[in-house]
Amino acid sequence: GADDCDLLGQSRTTSLTLHLNMSKQIAIICTSADLMGDMPTGAWMEEVATPYYALKAAGVDVTIVSIKGGEVPIDQGSLAGDFNTPDCVKFAADEEAMAALKNSVKLSEEHANSLDGIYLAGGHGTCVDFVDNALLTKTIETQYAAGKPVAADCHGPIALCGCVKPDGTPLVKGLNVTCFTDTEEAAVGLTEKVPFLVESKFREQGGLFAAKDDWNPNACVDGNLVTGQNPQSSKVCVDAFIALLA
Repeated sequence: GADDCDLLGQSRTTSLTLHLNMSKQIAIICTSADLMGDMPTGAWMEEVATPYYALKAAGVDVTIVSIKGGEVPIDQGSLAGDFNTPDCVKFAADEEAMAALKNSVKLSEEHANSLDGIYLAGGHGTCVDFVDNALLTKTIETQYAAGKPVAADCHGPIALCGCVKPDGTPLVKGLNVTCFTDTEEAAVGLTEKVPFLVESKFREQGGLFAAKDDWNPNACVDGNLVTGQNPQSSKVCVDAFIALLA
């Protein structure tokens, strides 16, 4: 009947999408920092797990990359209570996924040109090694200037604060952006612990900042830049990123 036709149409669309994405090489770039000052931290599990599965479902070749390579530290807070989402639970039980997390590829010079897009996962560890990181900055600037999709969620956007457009102006200047908000930082009691507040920095740099209420999903897309507000934005952020890959 009609339903079968519709399903056939859907499966055709899906296989076409998979075919288009088959050769796309994407890196989820993670922090290697397990401490921020004296506070244990790392990457936020949902912000790795959700994009990982969404990208795999889209037929993309996903590599987990980190600043130092090797095991990506996971913030234990991200495995507690409601933060431990179904994607996190699935990831923790997934041998292939955990092997990729424990043996992440070290960010290198080649990544700037070899990748078809980058996705910067968050977690407070990024406040340590995504800041003043020349190689990461160059990778982001090169990808952005080439028109390749660049996504960053939660604290991942802290890496954008040191980046410029090809004309030398701040990368976020005049662009619609979001990130972990100053009120969310206050809510978790870390305003004094972070090197600077990302929202405040974006505003200072001329970013057109847009936030939803704390802990609500929010992603901003401007050209080939996608930013997400918080862990709850993982899905909308990666979905917007995938739409740019097509």
